[in-house]
Amino acid sequence: MKTLGKIGILIALAGSLLTSCAGDYYVTSRPAEPYYVRPASPYAGAVWVDGEWVWTGGRYNYVGGHWARPRAGRTWVRGTWVHGNRGYAWHRGYWR
Repeated sequence: MKTLGKIGILIALAGSLLTSCAGDYYVTSRPAEPYYVRPASPYAGAVWVDGEWVWTGGRYNYVGGHWARPRAGRTWVRGTWVHGNRGYAWHRGYWR
């Protein structure tokens, strides 16, 4: 009986973790990227991380870019809009 209880707890935990994973949110047209002036680099070797579109309040909202410390052996790949059957979805940038 104790084993069944442990299995039940593990299944409930796994289910709650899977439901918290973010999926793609689709819009019929891509929002226009806002124009802003990139500030000067705060130090030599800093890497510019482009702004991202974040899904909040039932729509995509733009969060401005920032300077970051470079990661050894990696480069920043900027996010992009991907067009699919259901519309456009934002795929976040990442370090590769």
